[in-house]
Amino acid sequence: MTRTVHTFCRYCLASCGVEVTVEDNRVVKISADKQNPHSWRDFCAKGRTAGQLVEHPRRIVAPMRRVGDTYVEATWDEAIADIAARMNAIIDADTPDAVGLYYGNPAGFSSSNIIFMNGWLDALGTRSRYSVGSIDQNAMHVVAAAMYGSILMAPVSDVDNCDYFLLVGTNPAVSAWNWLETVPGGWRRALARQAQGATIVVVDPLRTESAAKADVHLAVRPAQDWALLLAMVKVILDEGLEHAQDCAELAHGTQSLRELVADADLDDLARRCDLERSRIETVGRDFAKAQAAMVVTRTGVSMHLTGTVAEWLGHVLNVITGRMDRPGGRRYEPGYVDAIRMSGMAKVSPHRNRLSGRTMVAGAHSLSELPDEITTPGSGQIRALVINCGNPVVSGPDGARLDKALAQLDLLVAIDFVQRESHRHAHWLLPAVHWLERDDLLAFTSNMHDEPYLHYGARAVEPPPGARQEWRIFVDLATAMGKPMFRAKGLNGFIEATRRAARLTRRSGLAFNPHWIDRLIVATGRKFNGRRISWREVMAHPHGWVLGPREFGHFRDALRTPDKKVHVAPPEFVARARELLVEPAPCPPADFPFLLANRRHRHSMNSWLNDLPGLHPSGKGTEVVIHPDDAARLGIGGGDRVKVHSPVGAVELTATISDQPRPGVVVIDHGWGSRVFDPRGGSAPESFGVNRNLLVDAGPVDPLSQTAALNSSYVAVTRV
Repeated sequence: MTRTVHTFCRYCLASCGVEVTVEDNRVVKISADKQNPHSWRDFCAKGRTAGQLVEHPRRIVAPMRRVGDTYVEATWDEAIADIAARMNAIIDADTPDAVGLYYGNPAGFSSSNIIFMNGWLDALGTRSRYSVGSIDQNAMHVVAAAMYGSILMAPVSDVDNCDYFLLVGTNPAVSAWNWLETVPGGWRRALARQAQGATIVVVDPLRTESAAKADVHLAVRPAQDWALLLAMVKVILDEGLEHAQDCAELAHGTQSLRELVADADLDDLARRCDLERSRIETVGRDFAKAQAAMVVTRTGVSMHLTGTVAEWLGHVLNVITGRMDRPGGRRYEPGYVDAIRMSGMAKVSPHRNRLSGRTMVAGAHSLSELPDEITTPGSGQIRALVINCGNPVVSGPDGARLDKALAQLDLLVAIDFVQRESHRHAHWLLPAVHWLERDDLLAFTSNMHDEPYLHYGARAVEPPPGARQEWRIFVDLATAMGKPMFRAKGLNGFIEATRRAARLTRRSGLAFNPHWIDRLIVATGRKFNGRRISWREVMAHPHGWVLGPREFGHFRDALRTPDKKVHVAPPEFVARARELLVEPAPCPPADFPFLLANRRHRHSMNSWLNDLPGLHPSGKGTEVVIHPDDAARLGIGGGDRVKVHSPVGAVELTATISDQPRPGVVVIDHGWGSRVFDPRGGSAPESFGVNRNLLVDAGPVDPLSQTAALNSSYVAVTRV
């Protein structure tokens, strides 16, 4: 029997509406749902091939326990009992911090995973929490907390009214206009504005697909975009081009900014970012004088050692030129759930890393610190770790060091669809459920859409009988360990009581599940047209629902700073900027003369989907892109095999000669090189490409965001 299910893709924040054709519980076809009023326009091969992961030939479909060098299937009761007993023993012998967890991107696109994962961590009382955020987005959270008072204060772009786009470290022609905001069809809408006279400026060391369409391309030196942005702030303040009202009434700390730029020299800043002073001055003036403008900063800014300062200065430019909460600039979309208020209800005790002394960022420690936390003896040494839908050996820095540390754990538990590189030492493999196999209401990202929008993501197919949603795994572990979820006494017993009632009455709906929370969130959410949304209305919009027009005027109310102002000069940011100003201008070491950069592919998703042969049949990601001038000096031609090496690692791949990168910069794509193992059949592992992050030293980090130099490490290239 064939049926059609309308839902949305949960691979990235674009949340594209999709139409899934199902026959006999198998996905036959996935296409864009063109009846979706908001989110289908960025539909890509990631969503179109989602069924391949559901039916991956090496998918884990039942719990698997390591026995020697092989794995054997086990029951869920056996898995939960063994894991719970071993974790309790580790905690009893030390402290709760001896049990840790790392979670990756897929966990963030489940409406229940993160909630119940944190409930389990709170139940244990462990502060050993690590996340994907320290790879590519901590800078945004640090800046949002310091400037706006909340880590979730992510302004969205009013693309349709913008006259001047300054896009820094982003390639929306490929990645779509989404990161911690989403603007469906955003790049096409920006190009439409360009056709009407708007200016697009792209700041990127590569001539990306977006830069090729831009009016101005500033090929900045990697990791020096902060110098360009500070120079623009200086031009605007020195020449009196700021928005006087917002600088006086909305911004707090403008005087500190003036003092900072007074001590900065334009010629020095121009040398640092390797751009002509006159070009910087022109862009700064044009941006300030434009009727409507915005700065947009993305992962290219965040993934290096000066990322937080650059992210901060991008926001500063928007504030001091009057771009906040005005047409054509950035505004706050309240969504149908007050995510900022609800996130503030979750209290995570402040905690400093026992070895580095660094604090958590957005509720988690830096991935760079995890290897030492596993291998260094002492109270709180991590002896058991859960990897929740992540692959940190590939997606994080110096994966070889992390891999070596993971092998020393007393207990490693992996929750995923397949056994990936980071799971090769796992003692237990627990089968997860794909988004096509579960219902979702991503309420906590509703303020990141560019208009008020709601979509309940219905499941398309039933999961394998042995797979289990992550929320249930965490509830079952807490119950077996005798630890109350969320530290709420009686909650575990209540959940168990509902399960017994469901079994006795044969009414599955009586058993507690996240659907109960979804309905509560909608019932207590924001009012539209003077009333709250009903669940019946939600279900009456299977293609998604635009709840009303885009509105301005919500930004000031959303601020969580004590004075309800934007703090444009947080002291720690100003101090870091001053440190950078007195440091010598960047100069590559003689032995490692090239900066390692990254680029985005339309159909790639970090390390998450690069192991699907059907999505990447040609095995892309196996090349290093070198500028022709650099290649000529090295005697390297297109197609040659080369070794790229750094002080911590080396990889071999094929050279491609292109003038897309600026001279002195080489490009290797992020997220490749993960092996997929075959724990059931024992066949040889499969992989595509190489892991370029083996070249990145995990030691140096941005002192504010704790992000490693993933996009600004120095390497050497030699012909093999």
